[in-house]
Amino acid sequence: MPHDRALPAAPSRSGLKDSLRRPAVVLSLLALAVLIVAVAFMTVGVKGNWEFALAFRGRKLLAICVVASAIAISTVIFQTIAGNRILTPSIMGFDALYALLQTCFVFFLGSARLASIDTRLLFAVETLAMLAFSLALYRWLFLGARRGLQVLLLVGVVFGLLFRGTMVLLQRVIDPNEFVVLQDRLFASFNGVAPDLLGIATLVIVAVSLVLWRLRGRLDVLLLGRDQAINLGLDYRRTVSLILILVSLQVAVATALVGPLNGFEPVSFFGLLVANVAYLLVPGFRHAHVLVGAALIGILLLAGGQLVLEQLLGFGSAVGIVTEFVGGILFIVMLLRGMAR
Repeated sequence: MPHDRALPAAPSRSGLKDSLRRPAVVLSLLALAVLIVAVAFMTVGVKGNWEFALAFRGRKLLAICVVASAIAISTVIFQTIAGNRILTPSIMGFDALYALLQTCFVFFLGSARLASIDTRLLFAVETLAMLAFSLALYRWLFLGARRGLQVLLLVGVVFGLLFRGTMVLLQRVIDPNEFVVLQDRLFASFNGVAPDLLGIATLVIVAVSLVLWRLRGRLDVLLLGRDQAINLGLDYRRTVSLILILVSLQVAVATALVGPLNGFEPVSFFGLLVANVAYLLVPGFRHAHVLVGAALIGILLLAGGQLVLEQLLGFGSAVGIVTEFVGGILFIVMLLRGMAR
């Protein structure tokens, strides 16, 4: 009598769960979600001229992708160098400098003269000013004597208060008509991004991201800590200096392109939220997976949130306000948990 063939065993729940936790699967699902959101962003609620609507929304979506990717990637790498998951470049007072620059432009030049200046020149000045400040600060923080978390947070608070205090002082004595123009410049806008500036920013951020991608192996070594990286033969000072230049350039370009994501106050928590969600969803520690996951999550949150607020709920506010609220709660929770340990 022929023996019955054994039926293949059904996949266990643990095996299915393990397969879903593979980096390739997680990144594929995130990419699919981003694609769905992108299609919805381009098509939902379109009325009238489709050619104009698709071109307008296409530029807006590209700006969202560029800014979200830059903030996500720079935050993950900054946390790798700092060795802490609650620090972001913006916590160091980076975006507050942007608001101060805009205030100084309007105060000293005036809105009429400012409007006559080439936008590419202003973009270059803003980027170089933020880049110079961030490089000076980051080199002091990470390449000098070792400094604890409390010092890093204190430096960020002090610089943020200094920049915002100076900005408020200038705004108190500025002409009311000029103040209206300044308020408009202090709010992030994906709608009014100039096509030429968007092209320049996209090229710069893509080029910087490719260089950082080639450094992903060194980033994995830096994740072990300063002493371990030096013992493994890594040129710590040179590597960290190069990475800080690239990270600073990314954040400076993204901020100069659209401004602070949540308007008047500096954006501090969007990168924190995106990076920690990436750590949670993407298994493993390799930057080859975490960086891609963080960029996809950033695009998903920013584009998806903007789609929900504008098209489904009919709100005119920026999604950055919501992400700042959620990210702020996450920051407090993580800080309290760290203090408890």
